[in-house]
Amino acid sequence: MSARIVVDRDRCEGLGMCEAMAPDYFELDDDEQMSVLREAPSPEHGGRVAAAVASCPVQALSLAG
Repeated sequence: MSARIVVDRDRCEGLGMCEAMAPDYFELDDDEQMSVLREAPSPEHGGRVAAAVASCPVQALSLAG
């Protein structure tokens, strides 16, 4: 997968679905601010990252590329 993770910071509510599904790529800090740990999913994790992106209840995540 040659895509990169894109975050709409205005939409993100820090609910943590992405972190729960792909903790190697997403992390919430103590203030519930989400950080992308690795912007480009590796081929072996592409499906898991795509599922995490799709699970965002406020549609704050997307894959570009």
